[in-house]
Amino acid sequence: MAENMDAAVTEKTGDRDKHQKFRELAENRTNKAIDAILRIGNLSNRQIYQFEDHEARKIIRALKDAIAMVEGRFQSPRGKAGGGFKL
Repeated sequence: MAENMDAAVTEKTGDRDKHQKFRELAENRTNKAIDAILRIGNLSNRQIYQFEDHEARKIIRALKDAIAMVEGRFQSPRGKAGGGFKL
């Protein structure tokens, strides 16, 4: 019976470690993603860059599609990651 208690404690500790790891990675990756998105937003400065409206729409569509894929993966973790982005 003591072995079962030890196994349960170990399992809870393992779950806690997995959850802590998830939280650390989620915070770091989310912050990096937000920073990257904000840097993409800097490309909207028409005094520095020249671009067509359809190019801006394509960037925004790619970002929205990536968010939709992430949402889908959280609902069904066996989903697959998409490919790269090209203008």
